[in-house]
Amino acid sequence: MRDLSVGQSDLAPELSGALLTIDLRALQNNWRYMADLAESDNRSPECGAAVKAACYGLGLTPVVTALAQAGCKSFFVALPQEGKEMRAVLPDADIYVLNGLMPGQAGFYQTHSLIPVLSTPVQVSEWQEYCRAQETKLPAALHLESGINRLGLTETQTRRLAGQRDVLSAFKLVLLMSHLACGDTPGDSMNIEQKERFDQLCALFPDTKTSLANSPGTFLGDDFTYDLVRPGIALYGGNPFANRANPMSAVVRLYAPLLQVRNMCAGESVGYGASWTAKRTSRIGVIGAGYGDGIPRTLSSPANDGPACVFIGGHYAPIIGRVSMDLITVDLTDVPEEIAMEGQRVELMGDNITVDDIARWSGTIPYEVLTSLGSRYARLYSPPDS
Repeated sequence: MRDLSVGQSDLAPELSGALLTIDLRALQNNWRYMADLAESDNRSPECGAAVKAACYGLGLTPVVTALAQAGCKSFFVALPQEGKEMRAVLPDADIYVLNGLMPGQAGFYQTHSLIPVLSTPVQVSEWQEYCRAQETKLPAALHLESGINRLGLTETQTRRLAGQRDVLSAFKLVLLMSHLACGDTPGDSMNIEQKERFDQLCALFPDTKTSLANSPGTFLGDDFTYDLVRPGIALYGGNPFANRANPMSAVVRLYAPLLQVRNMCAGESVGYGASWTAKRTSRIGVIGAGYGDGIPRTLSSPANDGPACVFIGGHYAPIIGRVSMDLITVDLTDVPEEIAMEGQRVELMGDNITVDDIARWSGTIPYEVLTSLGSRYARLYSPPDS
C-alpha cells in the first residue's frame, strides 16, 4: 500500500485562491464510528466504504489510503476505471464495481482484480462465460432488486438464477447486496418491506455474505447490518439523517479569499440582474469563488439577505445577489471593519457552516455538494493516524 499520509494538490493556495482542506484523521474516526455502530451482540459485520466519484469529490488516493490505514478492506466504486485507479493504490483491497459489467469488460476486471456487481441476467451470463473460458472461478457479487427499482436482478430473475447451479458454479459468488430507498427515514415502512424481500432472496443462496445498509441504514439496527455495511456520506462528515443532530466529525473545510470590500448607498444594486438592492448604507465583500468551483448557484439571495451565509472572524455574513462563476457577494455591514479586510480567508464550509447547511440552503443534498467541488481549489490533506 502506498503511503500518502499527508500532502496537497499541485495548486498553490496563494495562486488558486480558494483552499479545500480534508481532515483525514476525522475521516478515519468517522469510519471507526460506523464500524463500532454496526457491531452488536448478534452481529459483527465488516465495515466497508463507498468511495465512488473520487471519494465523493475529496480525492481518491489520499482518502482510500487513510481508510485502509484505519482498517477498511472492502471498497465500492461506481465505474471500472475508478477501480483501476484504486487498485494502483491498494493492491490487496476488495474493490466492488457497483455499475456492473458492460459487454467486453470482463478481461479488464480480471486484469485489475475488480469484483463486478452483476445486476442483469446478461451480465451474469457474460461473467460465467468468461470465467469458463479462462478456466478460473473469479469473484462476483449479485445486486438483488428489493424495491428501489434501479439496478438489480428482479425477484423472478433471482429465483431463476438460484436454480441454475451450472451458471453459479462457473464463478465465485462472494456477496449479495441491495440498496435501501428510504434508509434516511427510519420509520418508513419501505425499510422493513425491502429487508423482508432481501431476506427471502438471500435465502436462495445460503452461506453467501450479504449487505444492505448504507450510511443511514447502518443506524437502523442489527436487523439491517448483515455481514457488511457500506457507509458513504457519513464517512465524509455528512449527516445521515436530515432532522437529527449530526454524529459525524467534520472532514471538509472550504475557505476563499475576500477580494474586495466596498461601500454602497441605499438603493444601489449588486450583481447580475441587479437582483439585490441595498436598503441601507452598506458595506459589501466580494469573495473569490463561485459556481465554477462547485458553489451552488441556488445559494443566490435574489431579494432578502440569506439564509445562505459565510463565516468571517466570528461573524456570519449573508450572501447577497447572484452567485456567479467566480464570485460571491456578501453583506459585511454588521461585521466589524477591522475583521473583514481584503485578503482574509472566509469560511464557506467547515466548523461553522456545514455541508448539510449548504445543501439545505441550496435545496439539494450533501452528496451533490461534495461531489460538485471543483478542480480549481488548492487541496490540503491533514495527516491521518498511521
